[in-house]
Amino acid sequence: MIELSLPIAFLHSFTGAFDFILHQREAQTRFVQVGGLGQVWELTRTHLEVSGLALAGSLALALPVGAALGHRGRGEMFAIGLGNAGRAVPELAVIAFLVAFIGIGLRNVVLALMVLGIPPILTNTFVAVKQVDRDAVGAARGIGMRETQILTRIQLPLAVPTIMSGVRTAAINIVATATIAPLAGVLTLGDFILSRNVYGDQGVLAGAILVALLALIVELSLAGVQWLLTPRGLALQRERAAA
Repeated sequence: MIELSLPIAFLHSFTGAFDFILHQREAQTRFVQVGGLGQVWELTRTHLEVSGLALAGSLALALPVGAALGHRGRGEMFAIGLGNAGRAVPELAVIAFLVAFIGIGLRNVVLALMVLGIPPILTNTFVAVKQVDRDAVGAARGIGMRETQILTRIQLPLAVPTIMSGVRTAAINIVATATIAPLAGVLTLGDFILSRNVYGDQGVLAGAILVALLALIVELSLAGVQWLLTPRGLALQRERAAA
């Protein structure tokens, strides 16, 4: 009986979570309606806004620096060291620090999440640009291309797969960690997970499902962007190598 009841209880939990997503119900604290597509969409929109701003900020800072250092072939200790240090910083501690000195709000959360997004983009960009075939770079210099042209026309296009791998990692980390944004006064899908006393167990599970689906959609979308940006010749070369 116990073995049969576990799958049934598991299925019941997921059914309740999806019902929470689709339909409103009274909150655990009473006197207010929670759940339903309206609230789900509102929190999802804020979650995407926070994540998008953080990823854009990370790209704006990390991509040019990583590309410049990789092009020069210098600064490996800085790029790798900063990347490793950034991964070690707890986001909750960053948010607490920013709350103390900046206050609550969107800017606080975006800055905290950028700390999480910068390391993989910086490290992957540096490594990708630096490892571009030296013969191709030398040939470009030989025909008189300027350094900026070599970087933008030769190195960056060839480095796209590795750079995008870092962008995808940063995006997933940001989307997943944006669940702590309610602690700084910005209500994202994490509100369902953090406010169990309001939404109950079904709301917590619904929040987890929604964040997982959102991360999957972001990952697939960026994989499509990577496919579009990757030069066809490089893609064919990789396919032949894999075969």
